[in-house]
Amino acid sequence: MAHTRYAFVKANWHSEIVDQALVGFCEVIPADQVDVFDVPGAFEMPLMARILARSGRYGAVAAAAFVVDGGIYRHEFVAQAVVNGLMQAGLETDVPVLSVSLTPQVYQETDHHRAIYREHFVQKGREAAEAAVAVTKLRLAVAA
Repeated sequence: MAHTRYAFVKANWHSEIVDQALVGFCEVIPADQVDVFDVPGAFEMPLMARILARSGRYGAVAAAAFVVDGGIYRHEFVAQAVVNGLMQAGLETDVPVLSVSLTPQVYQETDHHRAIYREHFVQKGREAAEAAVAVTKLRLAVAA
């Protein structure tokens, strides 16, 4: 298991918040076992996750984004499409694709909200790493 590599895809929108998921992820999985891929936004994550999962290089792929109400579109639809796409990528490739894609009901561009969600992303990153390790171990045990 020490040689297992993991992919971490992160959207650049709200990177000051989203990047914290990678911090939490690397608290559980050493950074030298994690390859990081930046994408412009949440919509690009499912395709990148599927490409990475199909590569055969990774035990699991995690994807992080922060989808908020920008006042132009229904952010719930975007978030649902992203999560569905990530799930589909995992099902098509038999490689776990984990979501750290969060959509708050309320988010305001204030220091208070940024601090809350930055810390929340650290925790969610840890949880995704724990899930990645657990599912990768399970997959290896089943394949043995």
